[in-house]
Amino acid sequence: MKWVTWDQAAISAVVSFMVAQVATRFPVSRARTFIQATSTELGLISFLYMLWRLAMRLPLDKPTGAIERARQIDRFQQFLHIPSELSLQHFVLRFDWLARSTNFYYAVFHVPAMVAFLVWLFVRNRNAYPHWRSALAMLTAACLVIRYIRVAPPRFLPDLGYVDLATRFGLSVYGPVGTGVSDQFAAMPSIHVGWAAIVSLGIISASTSKWRWVFALHLVFTVLAVSATGNHWWLDGVAAIALLALALRIDTLIRFKLSKTR
Repeated sequence: MKWVTWDQAAISAVVSFMVAQVATRFPVSRARTFIQATSTELGLISFLYMLWRLAMRLPLDKPTGAIERARQIDRFQQFLHIPSELSLQHFVLRFDWLARSTNFYYAVFHVPAMVAFLVWLFVRNRNAYPHWRSALAMLTAACLVIRYIRVAPPRFLPDLGYVDLATRFGLSVYGPVGTGVSDQFAAMPSIHVGWAAIVSLGIISASTSKWRWVFALHLVFTVLAVSATGNHWWLDGVAAIALLALALRIDTLIRFKLSKTR
């Protein structure tokens, strides 16, 4: 899977901001307002994506301490009597179609679901969009900082019985260590789960449809997929959701204080 590079994102950001600036020269209209708002948001998202890709280029994909921290998480989860990810993986591997579907969900749905959510929210519920976009930025930034504490995913512990579903069934988003778009020793927290929580909870919060609760399944399926594929521990997802809750709270407090100063 080919991802947009940091320099492509930089070009997108510059062009988008230029379009937004040019739009201000035209007479006020609904079309101008839409073009200006859309270009500004696209520029902002492109800029944040550029920073994310640049951060991923830092030479951090090293195993120092990652394996031992993974074992510590495994022992801590056992202490808490949390069901092992291994039992879920073994269940999935009993059915070839289920293993392939789980691996496909992990590899494919992560980014498109977020893009679709942001577009839908921007078009259908513009007032709620800044809240969830800011939470996305804060959550992702927190994950980038925390990745300096190296933590290996379960698939790096074959001695415990874990396997890498992507190696067995294809659709790997990682490749050899040190390559690929993602950091393989940054399992804690899980950006997959954090982004899925934004999509599911954002739709439930912003939509008025009686069917909005169906989208909670995206978060459920993602949590199961990241664990069954051997890419994350349960606590990786818990940490991501906790960070999202904190980000949403911070954004709410900031907006409340800003409203008081007006």
